Amino acid sequence: MVIKVQSIYSVSRLNKEVKQLLETGLGTVWLSGEISNLTMAASGHWYLTLKDDQAQVRCAMFRGANSKVSLRPKNGLQVLVRAKLSLYEPRGDYQLILESMAPEGEGLLQQAFDALKFKLAAQGLFASQHKQALPAHPTRVGLITSATGAAVHDILSVLKRRNPSLHIIIYPSQVQGKAATPQLINAIQLANQRNEVDLLVLGRGGGSMEDLWCFNEEALARAVFDSTLPIISAVGHEVDVTICDFVADVRAATSSAAAELLSQDAQYWNNRISEQQHRLKQGMLSILNKLANQLKQQQLMLTHHEPRAKLQLQAQRLDELELRLHRGLRHMLSLRQTKLSNLQNRLSQTQPLQRISRLQVQHEQLCQRLTRGMTSYLKQSQQQQKALLQQLHTVSPLATLARGYSITTDSQGKVIDNSEQLSQGDLITTRFAQGEIVAKVQ
Repeated sequence: MVIKVQSIYSVSRLNKEVKQLLETGLGTVWLSGEISNLTMAASGHWYLTLKDDQAQVRCAMFRGANSKVSLRPKNGLQVLVRAKLSLYEPRGDYQLILESMAPEGEGLLQQAFDALKFKLAAQGLFASQHKQALPAHPTRVGLITSATGAAVHDILSVLKRRNPSLHIIIYPSQVQGKAATPQLINAIQLANQRNEVDLLVLGRGGGSMEDLWCFNEEALARAVFDSTLPIISAVGHEVDVTICDFVADVRAATSSAAAELLSQDAQYWNNRISEQQHRLKQGMLSILNKLANQLKQQQLMLTHHEPRAKLQLQAQRLDELELRLHRGLRHMLSLRQTKLSNLQNRLSQTQPLQRISRLQVQHEQLCQRLTRGMTSYLKQSQQQQKALLQQLHTVSPLATLARGYSITTDSQGKVIDNSEQLSQGDLITTRFAQGEIVAKVQ
C-alpha cells in the first residue's frame, strides 16, 4: 500500500483545518445553557462551560466581547448566548467563541424577535413593493389603541392643534398582554370591513420588550400586511422597534410623530420622498448585503491568517499557562507544608525541652563554679596586692621621713643634697614626716 506524502497530516495541520471547517460550516449559533466552571482570567477573558442535564461544551469569551455584557455571570446562571464554533488548536478541544450573552428570558424574546423578523422578511412582508402609499389628503383616520392610554391623548392633542378638521374614529383595543393580540387583529379587520376611514394608526406608548410583545406576534403582523387600508405603526418610543413597524406601510417614531405626519400639508410629496428613500434604502441594503457576503467569504478564507484570531489563541494559551502555574504553586506549597509538618513531628519526638532543662542545670553549676573561682582569685589578688604595698612602703621615702629624716627642696621642687647648690636669699622647703617648713638662706 502506497501512501502519498500529501495525505499525511501533522497534528497541528489537522487541528488548523478542523478549526476552519468548524468556523465555516455551522456559522453563528444560539445556545441556551447553565454556566459552570467559570474562570475570569487576569487578562479580562472569560472561560466557562455551558451545560444542560445531558451534555456540556467549553466556551471562551474574550475581553472585547464580554465588555458589552450587562449581566454579571456566575456559576448556575441560565443564559442565552450567541457564539461561533471553533477549535483550541494546542489541545485539540472543540469550543465555542461567545459573542453575546443575556439572561435566558430576555435573550429568548430577542431570539424569537430576530427569528420572526428573518422569516417574514424572507417571505416578502417587509418588501417596499407591498407598501401602500398614504392618502395625499386624508379626511378620516382610524386609531387602533387603548381608549384610555397615553397614545390616544397625544394623537388627539396634536391633531386638534394642527388639523382640527380631521375626523377621528377610535377602535379600542388592549395594547398589552395575551388578550391584546386577538383584539388588535379584530380591530384591523373591523376597520377594513366598515371601510369608513382613509387609513389606520396602530399605536401605544413606550414600554419594555415584554410590554410591547403583542406587536411582535406573527398573527398581528400578517393582519397588518393583509389590511387593504394603509397602516401607520406608531408603537412605543423612538428607540422601540417591533415587527409591526417593518410590516406597516409607514412607521412613525412615536404616536405624536404619527399625528404630525397625518397633519402635514405636503403629505403627498413627503410620502413620495419617503417611498423613494425606502426604495433607495432597500437597494443600498441589497448591495451592502451582497458586499457583506463577499467580505464574509474573504474573512473566512483569511481566518487562519487573521492576527486577532492568533492573538486570541495566544491569550487563551497564556491564560491556560497561568492557571497551570497557579496549580503548580499550590502543589509546591502543599508539599512544603507537609515537609514542615513532618519536621515538627520529628522535633517534638526528640523532646528538646528535656535537653534544655539539662543544659540549664549545667549552666547554673558552671555559674556557681565561676563565682567560687572568681572569689578565690580576688582573695589571692588582694593578698598579693597587700604584700606588694608592704614592700613598696619599705622602700618609700615616707618611711625614711618617719624615722626622723627630712627632705629639702628649692623653689623649683628640686631636692637639695649639697649646700653649695644654695645662694643667699634662696627659699627652701623642708618636709618632715608630719608637716613642712619654708626657710630663707642667710
